[in-house]
Amino acid sequence: MIISRTPLRMSFVGGGSDLPLFYRKHGGAVVSTAINQYVYLTVNPKFDQGIRVSYSRTEEVENVERIRHPLVREALKLTGIHGGIEIASVADIPAKGTGLGSSSAFTVGLLHALHAHSERHASAEQLARECCEIELERCKEPIGKQDQYAVAYGGLNHIRFLPDDSVIVEPIICKRETLSRLQDQILVFYTGLTRSASEVLRRQQTSMRGGRKKQDALKRMVTLADELKSELQKNNVDALGEIIHENWELKRSLSEGISTPKIDAWYAKARAAGAQGGKLLGAGSGGFLMFCAPFDKHEAIGRALSDLRRIQFRFEPQGSKIIFVHH
Repeated sequence: MIISRTPLRMSFVGGGSDLPLFYRKHGGAVVSTAINQYVYLTVNPKFDQGIRVSYSRTEEVENVERIRHPLVREALKLTGIHGGIEIASVADIPAKGTGLGSSSAFTVGLLHALHAHSERHASAEQLARECCEIELERCKEPIGKQDQYAVAYGGLNHIRFLPDDSVIVEPIICKRETLSRLQDQILVFYTGLTRSASEVLRRQQTSMRGGRKKQDALKRMVTLADELKSELQKNNVDALGEIIHENWELKRSLSEGISTPKIDAWYAKARAAGAQGGKLLGAGSGGFLMFCAPFDKHEAIGRALSDLRRIQFRFEPQGSKIIFVHH
């Protein structure tokens, strides 16, 4: 039996610039961190040559082609495993539509466990690259490339997407106290709304084809990712609120459906109670709302958003890892 553990991620700025339609022309960049919420994948040899897959439903099939879960089917094909295997997944947070990169965490974790099952080492770069191949190319998901690298590598990173499809992951180097202060300024609330990231991103890509204004907004978001990296490396935590507020205003302008009147109302309440900035995590229109505020304002913001459930997150320095092996 092999168990992999892969963190979810929280994205601060630049989301949307990791879409191929944009970065292949202009280059993209995001700042994001892995968090201490995880997806666990268990892989075990099966007594016969069939395949059993357990997620929100259970599949028992005789060969790979009959697996209905596209990510599992393509991961098995990519790793060359044709049968005699059981796969099960468990997540700390609902896996659907929460804006924390759960789909990529699932796929990276599955690839990691399958490679280990085949007695192969897989680097973070390989896992992220193979996950992109499965999600973007084989399954034709209209998503970007940030989640795959964020969860495979772990830590707080500035991630660049170059026009030639290469990706550069640069850890943001700052003092330990800076990281601690950064975490202490962040509040996260669960909206209770879930949505299809693919649908939101599909609309966003359609609108991006529509003109210069959208392209300029994304270019500015790339600049903000560079600015945030620079400020954090200077140990200036206070820059975060203003930068993520501008980033959110730009992101909302990209297409309809990224925000909703309900989300806008929560955002306005949090700002009135002392939040310097914030954003919806993920593609938009649901999932988790994240705010940045001085610690002494957190109680007032919590009261203003008393109808939402507050969730405590900490940063996770490590990416996907194998946590259990038993032959």
